[in-house]
Amino acid sequence: MGSAVLGEAISAIRDWSVSKTTAPAGRANETFGSLVFNDAEQQKRLPKSVYTALRRTIVNSEPLDASVADAVAKAAKEWAVEHGATHYTHWFQPLTGITAEKHDSFLNPTSDGKAVLEFSGKELIKGEPDASSFPSGGLRSTFEARGYTAWDPTSPMWLLKSGGSVTLVIPTAFVSWTGEALDKKTPLLRSMDALSKQAVRILKLFGSKASRVTTTCGPEQEYFLIDRYFYLSRPDLINAGRTLFGAAPPKGQELEDQYFGAIPDRVLAYMADCEAELYALGVPVKTRHNEVAPSQYEIAPVFETSNVATDHQMMVMETLKRIAPKYGLACLLHEKPFAGVNGSGKHLNWSMGDDQGNNLLSPGKDTHDNIQFLVFCSAVIRAVNKYQGLLRATIASAGNDHRLGANEAPPAIISIFLGDMLTDIFEQVEKGGAKSTKSGGSLDTGVGVLPKLPRDAGDRNRTSPFAFTGNKFEFRAVSSNQSIAYPNIALNVAVTESLDYIAGELEKAVGAGKSVEDAARELLPKVIKENKRIIFNGNGYSKEWEKEAGKRGLLNLKNTVDALPQFASKEAVALFDKYKVLNEREVHSRYEIMVETYNKVVNVEAQLTVLMANRYVLPAALEYAKQVGQSVAAVKAGGGKSVEGKKLLDKVVKLTDEFKKRTDKLEASLDHSAPSAEKHAKHFRDVVIPGMVALRATSDALEAVIPHELWPLATYREMLFIK
Repeated sequence: MGSAVLGEAISAIRDWSVSKTTAPAGRANETFGSLVFNDAEQQKRLPKSVYTALRRTIVNSEPLDASVADAVAKAAKEWAVEHGATHYTHWFQPLTGITAEKHDSFLNPTSDGKAVLEFSGKELIKGEPDASSFPSGGLRSTFEARGYTAWDPTSPMWLLKSGGSVTLVIPTAFVSWTGEALDKKTPLLRSMDALSKQAVRILKLFGSKASRVTTTCGPEQEYFLIDRYFYLSRPDLINAGRTLFGAAPPKGQELEDQYFGAIPDRVLAYMADCEAELYALGVPVKTRHNEVAPSQYEIAPVFETSNVATDHQMMVMETLKRIAPKYGLACLLHEKPFAGVNGSGKHLNWSMGDDQGNNLLSPGKDTHDNIQFLVFCSAVIRAVNKYQGLLRATIASAGNDHRLGANEAPPAIISIFLGDMLTDIFEQVEKGGAKSTKSGGSLDTGVGVLPKLPRDAGDRNRTSPFAFTGNKFEFRAVSSNQSIAYPNIALNVAVTESLDYIAGELEKAVGAGKSVEDAARELLPKVIKENKRIIFNGNGYSKEWEKEAGKRGLLNLKNTVDALPQFASKEAVALFDKYKVLNEREVHSRYEIMVETYNKVVNVEAQLTVLMANRYVLPAALEYAKQVGQSVAAVKAGGGKSVEGKKLLDKVVKLTDEFKKRTDKLEASLDHSAPSAEKHAKHFRDVVIPGMVALRATSDALEAVIPHELWPLATYREMLFIK
């Protein structure tokens, strides 16, 4: 089977050519947003009073009048129909980790046997999907089926062109009949409002006229591409998203020749197609390149508000997967599809900006004297230190457990990298305000024809899970396969609490007659002293840091089972509830879903491991043992003596016996009952996963000796290097 699949893949690659693909039509700047009911379309198609009212809703969160909704619905329908749309869908993000949609037609029959195309404001504002079949973590019983989708006007409607049809997609929130959030958008919007309120308090003290602050982000998406023939030959990739078996190839990523290397033609054509579609959907993707591991790549956008960026990020993942088969490829978004080479993350670049166009985390030229920046930056430092467990929990998953702490991903210990200059500034602030002498300056390459380059004040640190990178923080531990909603929500609400605390302290001091600058200079040393343990600029991979972090009292939550309870801790529940982001029931429902998801993922992987062991690897091992045994017997019958053949036979038989024993042991470990989901999760972590690892080690040893024509699975050396 392995040889047949390899032959099909090689034939497909040989016969593929750029001429067989459809080049993106039009210039990117001309097609950008062409499939979006954006501000320009709204302004063109809506009455001025309706457009103005809609903008007030989008910008200032003012309630939307029903008459405005009717006018918007009519204009959006006409625009969509002009583009060939026949249906609309309320597109939402339930607690499954992916998106959901139910398509309804614009068509309405009339009494004369004909039909008209209609779409009302009521249909725009509210949908009613069945809520009983989505995970709710106990918020809703199975018989309590009613759920509502609510139009989110801050995220623009767009057109989905797929399968020969066109559908108007309406981003929505998803709530239960009782009003509790059944999705990730609702708490994200709540957290953005909460942060804005507290940030504006501080800005007003500094004399700003800003009335709203938004969090912004730009998530960098890493992914793998392999030939579709290989993908379809691997049950583990199809059902688990990662390879459960697979020996390391002779060449991996050790030569470091993949990173930023030339992009293969087929991959580049695929990237261009994805980008063209995303441009039309208004997704501002900007960067593409080869990543560190073979057959690994990255796509990255520019910054947008957190809500829109989260919607666009889901669209990016769906687009990457949907377009890949057109090029004979499969897109793998799992955090660790291949052992022994780098896994995939999704670096979440996060910042804050006001409605005056100012980035609140921009240090400016005179960073030492930029008190407002130091206040907002210290608020983030305090938030990450105080709620490090919550942040860790939001990126915990069975898939990310394979990646975090390895040599391509940040460690499970949350810490902040500030760089030399900022660290020095905060150290001086703590000591009483002396100015830092560190600065970036310029870099002279020593080559006359090359220009002098402006140099940043500090180097970058790829081992840091939370790094300051110029005018933003980069949460690098986020995994490639997850929605960025939870990390955003946690960051927003944690920083909200810090801003609330700092605003309160500053308001008291200013009310007592001090200037806001003097009040801040008195407060900041205390904030830094209490939270500086979270700052670490060194090697996050080192054993020394693990010991040092322990001395500092930082959490080292090495796996999902250890990390998830932090999401539902008393401190986290109180934090979410205080700022009306999630109530206690909503928090615990998400915790229960996270634990249950972990259990289900590991159970599926283990069941699949046993199936593949018995139906793929074991038959190949027994067949090879038989062939070697027959060869040894034939030599012996001819009067010869096959010493090396006997050694090989003994090795294969020993490995095969060991493999079968470990398969049976793993299968038996899955017959497990526990009084709680948490105890079940611990069994998976402590018994089942080690059993899978041990079984894989034996399988990989067998793969190294079994002939290629007998090995039933596509190998790493094929999947990663045949492009």
